[in-house]
Amino acid sequence: MTRFTSPPTAATLVEQYRSEGVRRIKLAVCDIDGVLRGKYISLEKFAAIAPATSGFCDCVLGWDVNDQLYDNATFTGWHTAYPDALFRLDLATERRLQDEGNIPFFLGEFVTSDQQSLHPICPRSRLKQVLQRATAAGFGARLAFEYEFFIFAETPQSIRDKNYRNLVPLAPGNFGYSVLRTNTHSDLFNEFMDYCEAHDFALECLHCETGPGVWEGAIAVDDALAAADKAILFKTFAKSFFQRQGFVATFMAKWSMDYPGQSGHCHQSLVNLSDGSSAFFEEDAEHGMSAVQRSYVAGQQKYMRELLAVTSPTINSYTRLVKGAWAPTAATWGVENRTTALRVIPGSAKSQRVEFRVGSADANPYLVAAATLGAGLLGISEQLPLGERVLGDAYAVQDQLPPAWQLPSNLRDANRALAQSKAAPALFGAEFVQHFVASRDWEVREYERHVTDWQLQRYFEII
Repeated sequence: MTRFTSPPTAATLVEQYRSEGVRRIKLAVCDIDGVLRGKYISLEKFAAIAPATSGFCDCVLGWDVNDQLYDNATFTGWHTAYPDALFRLDLATERRLQDEGNIPFFLGEFVTSDQQSLHPICPRSRLKQVLQRATAAGFGARLAFEYEFFIFAETPQSIRDKNYRNLVPLAPGNFGYSVLRTNTHSDLFNEFMDYCEAHDFALECLHCETGPGVWEGAIAVDDALAAADKAILFKTFAKSFFQRQGFVATFMAKWSMDYPGQSGHCHQSLVNLSDGSSAFFEEDAEHGMSAVQRSYVAGQQKYMRELLAVTSPTINSYTRLVKGAWAPTAATWGVENRTTALRVIPGSAKSQRVEFRVGSADANPYLVAAATLGAGLLGISEQLPLGERVLGDAYAVQDQLPPAWQLPSNLRDANRALAQSKAAPALFGAEFVQHFVASRDWEVREYERHVTDWQLQRYFEII
């Protein structure tokens, strides 16, 4: 990746690329589901749009992960004739793609037609809006995402030929934190870590998790927007890295009921913009938790239920959120407690943080960051008191908790809670909430109109 002492200008980049003989650029924008949509452009086209804007058909904001157009959205649809939506490249996001002759790659974001305000639907813009709230309150946010993902000795074609059944994992058996597996596949582990570092989403650690062929990668901490950029790039580029090696990686929340689900945990902290000090750490306080951190955690706890559809956005997300499966099922908090939804991690001024453990690997990192940071900031502005932490097994005490802390067990109920939320429009804007609720309603209806293997096995003969 090219390093600049200050943010590059379009003219600087174009001049550099011409001197290098760069002929084309790759760019991408993020859709509602966290899928990167992109294209190649010539250097001449880049020179024209880099200091200005360009357009994507706005269907990319109005379709699902299968490119099927929503039938219930008002922001875009056949009634709007699918015009171009303006987007702008963030020149600070430049990476050089090792597998493509070191060509430049950029992330972009959608902008309004007058370019005077943040786009109401764009996920990256929605995170920026929450970060503006943080700045106004005097805080900067630091995040670190970590993802679990399964790897299979399959190809994109073979998984379809097998109808996603009887897939061969990269390695068999349960080998959590295995040295044997990392020794055996050391070339692949090291090459992948080098690849991540070269594309500026370096991993702090990478290891085997429990299950056949499952790995976990922890992305290094960064400022919130850069951290979310790194997370979205990690998910996409990890999949393409393994496909180039002849494998397939999945970030589904749960691909098999025989194994734990795949998480997308998010570690979070706030710093005081006035002096760069930790807003979460207070040396003499219990567990090192400042009043700011206590209210932040209380806000996340209060608003977790109504924002769950944002952080667990698919039908599959809810197969992971079951008791005893290393995923939370209620809005609980604890200190170094991996059975709770919010795990406070005491430490120093540099390491005091909270881990949001609800998010699954299938969630859009921009929206996870926006929802969780936003909820925490609401807790601070409302000066919410933090109740007693859970000691021991959070699953064992769940039934004793208030109804407001019980998390929905399916996307339909979670989406209903989001639609009724007063916090969501305050954080994301009413137009985004309306559009996102419509997209989740579509997702539920798409699921319900299909005959599943379970239905066939259950009813075909006996009924």
